Amino acid sequence: MNDIAKKTTDIWHLNIDKDQVAWLELDVPGASVNTLSHAAMSALDEQLTHIEAINPKALVIYSSKNSGFIAGADIKEFIQLNDAEDAYTHIRAGQRVLDRLANLPYPTVAAIHGFALGGGLELALACKYRIAPSDFKTVFGLPEVKLGIHPGFGGSVRSVQLLGALTAMELMLTGKTIKAEKALSMGLVDRLVPLTELREAAKQLVLSKRPTHRPPLSARLVNWALIRPYIANKLRQQVRKSAKPNHYPAPYALIDVWQHEGAKGINAYETEAKSAARLFCTSTSRNLVRTFMLQERLKGIAKPTDHPIAKVHVIGAGVMGGDIASWCALRGLQVTLEDRELKFIQPALTRAEELFTKHFSDKTEREQALSRLTADISGEGVKTADIVIEAIFENIEAKQALYKRLESQLKPTAILATNTSSIVLETLAEHLQDPTRFVGLHFFNPVSRMPLVEIINSDKTRPDITQTAINFTRQLDKLPVPCRSATGFVVNRILMPYLNEAMRAADEGIPLAYIDQVATDFGMPMGPIELADVVGLDVCLHVGTILAKAYSRPQANIIKNLVDQKKLGKKSGEGFYRWQDGKPIKPKFKSLPYPKDLQDRLVLSMVNESMAVLRECIVSDADLLDAAVIFGTGFAPFLGGPLNYARDLGNQQIINKLNELMTRYGSHFSPDSGWEFHHP
Repeated sequence: MNDIAKKTTDIWHLNIDKDQVAWLELDVPGASVNTLSHAAMSALDEQLTHIEAINPKALVIYSSKNSGFIAGADIKEFIQLNDAEDAYTHIRAGQRVLDRLANLPYPTVAAIHGFALGGGLELALACKYRIAPSDFKTVFGLPEVKLGIHPGFGGSVRSVQLLGALTAMELMLTGKTIKAEKALSMGLVDRLVPLTELREAAKQLVLSKRPTHRPPLSARLVNWALIRPYIANKLRQQVRKSAKPNHYPAPYALIDVWQHEGAKGINAYETEAKSAARLFCTSTSRNLVRTFMLQERLKGIAKPTDHPIAKVHVIGAGVMGGDIASWCALRGLQVTLEDRELKFIQPALTRAEELFTKHFSDKTEREQALSRLTADISGEGVKTADIVIEAIFENIEAKQALYKRLESQLKPTAILATNTSSIVLETLAEHLQDPTRFVGLHFFNPVSRMPLVEIINSDKTRPDITQTAINFTRQLDKLPVPCRSATGFVVNRILMPYLNEAMRAADEGIPLAYIDQVATDFGMPMGPIELADVVGLDVCLHVGTILAKAYSRPQANIIKNLVDQKKLGKKSGEGFYRWQDGKPIKPKFKSLPYPKDLQDRLVLSMVNESMAVLRECIVSDADLLDAAVIFGTGFAPFLGGPLNYARDLGNQQIINKLNELMTRYGSHFSPDSGWEFHHP
């Protein structure tokens, strides 16, 4: 093999086989996954020069990493872009590299396993073919909108050309990933083969002269200039149901790019680059990138271990306990679920079967998950469990009595955990012989959808127990936030002032739907009134009473009155709202001159309490607090968390607003002392 036929850089490795097929291998050094950093794209550009000089019969691009193909661009480089001009230069450089790949005069194929996301899929789209394994979980996606941008390396053009506008736009506008089978059916992937045959099949594909995929005529008609404005307006209407333009501009910008250029010609790439560059520098993108980095930080708190949790015993088969148990079984753990009688456990088993059906299309996988979850009335699972999770009702005496019974049965290495949502661990552990292995694992409802778990340590919890709890949380694919034991911990403590202020506004006669709209206009995923109904008004009342007593806070009366009438919210069919088919029926309200400061009342209640939590060192830093509130409450990700929001406004502005609210509404708006000396 002559020198020009073999080229190695730190990132890309090129070889030519005896059949004159070029094999370009990607392996970013020192990383668990491949990303398309500036260095990776420059090295690819260099390799393409050598490939063009060799002029092989075909080119196969693949990843040598077990984790997958390419996870996308290097997100860390986003933060380093100074302005739109800098971003445009960066994007156009990437486009030119992939243009060179797309313009090679011989067949090219991306052999994809694991994942091809963002820039990774854009690179694959620049190849003439794509092939993936049929027996290896592989996902595809263009999730850039989740970072406040849209594809910039030609993906918004090539995806439309390959798939048709409607299919491609759905992929880009939702940012959702799809599995290999769906990718094959829509034409994104040309072949599925067993993983062991992936590279050989890739070679056969590029030497086969098989026609490349084209979308059907009906899909191509949508791209006509006369039809595009109509389709674009329909797409905007659809997007508005989940994302407001002033909160999330990226999907609207993407629609504009397509409507203007129709994914045709050189100008389409130029327009894509300019649009993406503008989005890079918006506060939305900066904060969504921040949110992504916070998520990665939480994932990184876990440490490798030779002794992962294998057996879980959950006590309390109510909604929380039952759903914690089923999620553990879904994630591959052996689980025993205890309650007083089988009739209390059966509803949890029924919900578990529904969960497994939703997550596993394969019948064998569903049956295996079900076999991992066992009803255990006698509590035999306690003796062999690596972790026992208590999820009974919020009563100190009942929990303490349960721990007394459990402690003598636990393995010496087992962890005792509580899912308490508000009670300090020191109180719960008062009668434990060994409080050092007692830890809080506070999951959020619904367990299957909420990613956060608060890892609560008391003043006696051993560090290794805390770390094991963190590792266990990552086994469950949840995001752990370590925090110190204090009434309400982080999320509930910050959330309750927000809910209470909404209740006070309701007591004042402000329409419930208006209160919710004010919150969603700010960027919350749902309003506080609807949220209270979803959580359960009895739960809100109980937790609120504990927090009000601990922090000397007033409570609104309206929620107690509803609970006394057995109106508990969504679970009872009526609370603040009547619920039908899982949705609240919200009465319309007249556009009267309601208080203009209501949004500040709601939001600054959370922000002020966030500062109190930070000042008291319940979490170690402001970023962890922001992460907890974003992933535990859905606090507007495009604002980067309550303390990041405060940082953007400035401490003095926060103090001034709180003082105005205190004058109008009472001392509960008194600015926390942390604003004077702590800058989040």
